[in-house]
Amino acid sequence: MDLGKFYMALAVKDIKKSLAFYEKLGFKAIDGEGGIDQKWLMIKHHEVKLGLFEGMFEDNVLTFNPQAPTEVRDIQKALKQNGLQLVKEADESTTGPEHITLIDPDGNPILIDQHY
Repeated sequence: MDLGKFYMALAVKDIKKSLAFYEKLGFKAIDGEGGIDQKWLMIKHHEVKLGLFEGMFEDNVLTFNPQAPTEVRDIQKALKQNGLQLVKEADESTTGPEHITLIDPDGNPILIDQHY
């Protein structure tokens, strides 16, 4: 099962302060879809990718983005066959962008977000 590209979605209190901090560590903004005004931003340092999200998540979230042709609904079926419970399931009667969510044994949310 290919979960896709990984990044950590950080729940931040002040996106401007967080960006300034991570820039000092060598991170650069890479994704123009969000932005400071929309309270989310993707940043990268070498191969490490982080998402900064102000007010969108209560906790940090491990995030996977399946790439075409992988379909999140197929991942959902495989996870359920492996005995995992999902907190949020994809509607299997639809197609297109969708996401699923599960929680690991330590309470960490895992988001599998297909948005291509």
